[in-house]
Amino acid sequence: MAETARRIPTLPVLPLLGGVLALGVVLFLGWNLSGPVGFILELRVTKLVALVLVGAGIGMATVLFQTLAGSRLLTPGIVGFDALFVFLQTLLVISLGGLGYTMLPPTAKFLAETGILIVAAMALFGVLLKDGARDMTRMILAGVILGVLLRGLAALGQRTLDPSEFAVVQQAVVASFNTVPKDQLAIAALVLLIATTLSLRLAGRMDVAALGERTARSLGLNYRRTALQALALVAAMSAVSTALVGPITFLGLLASSLAHHVAGTHRHAVLLPAAALIGAAILVYGQFVFERLLSMQSSLALLVEFAGGVLFLALVLRRAR
Repeated sequence: MAETARRIPTLPVLPLLGGVLALGVVLFLGWNLSGPVGFILELRVTKLVALVLVGAGIGMATVLFQTLAGSRLLTPGIVGFDALFVFLQTLLVISLGGLGYTMLPPTAKFLAETGILIVAAMALFGVLLKDGARDMTRMILAGVILGVLLRGLAALGQRTLDPSEFAVVQQAVVASFNTVPKDQLAIAALVLLIATTLSLRLAGRMDVAALGERTARSLGLNYRRTALQALALVAAMSAVSTALVGPITFLGLLASSLAHHVAGTHRHAVLLPAAALIGAAILVYGQFVFERLLSMQSSLALLVEFAGGVLFLALVLRRAR
């Protein structure tokens, strides 16, 4: 009976989540719509696309990453990925100055940052394929130490900046959906669409990989190839999302945890789209509440980080018990 009850939610969950996201889209676009409707809708649609792309990309990347890591406590951001972005922005401002940084071609800068983050992420996540690297304590400690190191180097570099350059860095490292160029959105949408398609094609093999490397190999899965493919997708989705709007460390943890909770299954064919829909819905509804109802512009990322941090502590404490 318990097993049957657990399987029932897997049938309607994706249409239900899709309906929830669709309602959020309607509210976000149509709430308090007045004045020059065409111009306002254009701005809202651009921001909406960014919210959906980033939420979906980070949600799916986290599910894949957690499967390979063998734990629902880890996200790409927790193991130092977001700290690398902060360090990179600081290094650019130190090297080019505040004025030189702001005059960089936006699209070229976006592509360069995405490429650097993908290469660095593959080098960082590749530790998962080494013997004995799946130990949870060592993974978390290594990620925390790497993040602290990069953020410490970034903070040290920021102390050498004058106030105007420091303000440029602070603006660059805080996630914002207010000014996202359309050409970057198009590139991000293409990359995330390809990554989503490949992730769904990989879903069956990820179900086997979730059983553990030894069991997966005994079932005939080429575990190393599957892991490399999944890590490449994680790197691509995380890098594009971070380079597009900035780091949101705990968004993936929220989306993945909720996806596992509401899906009632371990099948990645359900978990991946569920995490994508939930991640997008979190950002769309969060931005709607803060921007439309509370008239606030920059609190969404802080709220997501706070909620995700609380969830992370709750998961750690529950695991300890």
